This record gives sequence, structure tokens and C-alpha cells, in this order.
Amino acid sequence: MRERKVILAIDDMSMNLRTIKVLLEKQFDVRLAKSGQMAITIVNCERVALILLDIEMPGMSGFDFLEKVKDYPNAQDVPVIFISSHASPELIKHASKYGSVKDYIIKPITPEILEKKVYAALNMSPLSEQESAL
Repeated sequence: MRERKVILAIDDMSMNLRTIKVLLEKQFDVRLAKSGQMAITIVNCERVALILLDIEMPGMSGFDFLEKVKDYPNAQDVPVIFISSHASPELIKHASKYGSVKDYIIKPITPEILEKKVYAALNMSPLSEQESAL
């Protein structure tokens, strides 16, 4: 049996974290963090395959989190998908400056869009992942 990929979801809203977990937990090991600081602890402990990252959080923004972990061995070259309720061109342009950012999802989270973008960021097809679980 193949080891499941670990996805780290970081959002200060519990509802968003629950939604992400429910949508992805059948295919992936999903780790949840309500703050950038909690996420740093997770990144220190294990290698994640993908980070789903809220931009606006109290204490440490998504951008601040990426700056802090950019040199961590477990966070290097990990693709990031920003998740935000803001869709301003300026914010999206700023997010694209981070080399690891692969995509941008606008809240509220749409299940089909989340799944499609997660699989694309991981260069996987949903069908091949389901077949490997059989």
C-alpha cells in the first residue's frame, strides 16, 4: 500500500478547516492548523506534499508564514495554494511573487475547484489516486 500524501491546511476559521478535511481526507492525510505558528510546528515535524494557506490570519499572515518557513527543509519546494475571500488583482499578483504558490482559490470553497486544484498542484489525477487505494 502506497503512503498517502500529507496536506497541511492553515486557516483561522474552523469551518474552512473542517470543509477542507471532509473534502480531502479520503485521499490524503490532512493536517490542520488554525495559525501560522501552529503550522510551523507541523512543518518542523513532518514533510508535507501541499500547503493550503489562508492569507489573512491574526498574528501571522499567509505571506508572513511563507517568509518564515522558506528555508525549512520540510517546506522547501512544497507547492502552496492560497485560499482567500479577497480576489483583488493586487493581492493575487502579490501572492504570485512567491515561487511555491501554484494557485489561488477564492472563498467560499467550492468542492470541485478545491479537488481539481489540489490534484493539479500535486501533478496527480484523481482517478489514478483512487485506483491505487483499491
